[in-house]
Amino acid sequence: MRVHYFAWDEALWQDLHQHVGLQRLFQYLVVQQAGDVEAALQILRELQAEGHLDPSLDLERFAQRLEEQELVRDAGGRLELTPRGERDLRRGALEHIWGHMRGRGSGQHPVPREGAGSEALPETQPFTFGDDLDRVDFKAALKNAMRRSAGEELQLQEGDLEVHETELRTSCASVLLLDISHSMILYGEDRITPAKRVALALTELILTQYPKDSLDLVLFGDEARSVPLAELPYVQVGPYHTNTQAALQLARRLLGRRKHANKQVLLITDGKPSCIREEGGLYKNSFGLDPRIVHRTLDEAVILRRQRIPITTFMVARDPYLQRFVERLTELNHGRAYLASLQNLDEYVLVDFIRHRRRRQTGPWA
Repeated sequence: MRVHYFAWDEALWQDLHQHVGLQRLFQYLVVQQAGDVEAALQILRELQAEGHLDPSLDLERFAQRLEEQELVRDAGGRLELTPRGERDLRRGALEHIWGHMRGRGSGQHPVPREGAGSEALPETQPFTFGDDLDRVDFKAALKNAMRRSAGEELQLQEGDLEVHETELRTSCASVLLLDISHSMILYGEDRITPAKRVALALTELILTQYPKDSLDLVLFGDEARSVPLAELPYVQVGPYHTNTQAALQLARRLLGRRKHANKQVLLITDGKPSCIREEGGLYKNSFGLDPRIVHRTLDEAVILRRQRIPITTFMVARDPYLQRFVERLTELNHGRAYLASLQNLDEYVLVDFIRHRRRRQTGPWA
């Protein structure tokens, strides 16, 4: 391999370094502004005017670069995200939260042994009674028969047959539940932005690492509804209560349609269910944890456990009484919970009722 060396261009290095840092800030603001590119750029201008950004930064040139990279496009005089830009948001969130995952392994589905499966390998092994005939390598069988016959009449025997080995892989059907209730921005605390970044990172991880898996996105407030994954960057909080029971019920119905070997629910919330649907309408109570609402929600966790569907909860709040509810839900479901801080999603407390452990960690969630 031939390597070419050039003179160090300090100005080019500084330009690239500033662009990368500015792009990360831009990604965060776009998520915060529900996918509104113009609003994110305006905030950058205001930050620069207030002295929080280097005044030498050329924000107009930055916007042009985003267009050149096809991350944004002009739509009637306003810039908007392109599909590539939406993928870039997911990738940026994944790199931020799971930045060290590559070095520690990503928990892939393959297991270190061969067995029955749909992934045919180029390697072959001798045929044995009971092997699937669709896996027979007839080219190899003919070569074996010709080598054995040595010019005599060609006769194919059982000993000539070889079959392709297969790799045992498991697939998983996932439903991602995202809380869009008013409590996610209550009292001026922005919980929805870190929640969306976790959702974007999980989506990118599943779509890129496990292409044979399925992933459904469910937003829940007063009600729960399934939406396309492409809507994730544009999600906004509404004047809703938190119907976690409806979200878990919808997840159970969606997973019931899937034929995957494994199934799971990924729940991103601040941990406080505040309403349920009853025959008389919507029963709601925003004050504390209403036992009537809590018990109905926990019942859903138990039903999912009986169906061998674990719930992994990502909680973006640190209120002790809300954490106790999430821990109870996790215990009844035999699932996992990650109790994260809003300031640093890399720092979390893992509550794992599958392995009966609780620990504080710093690093990638895995």
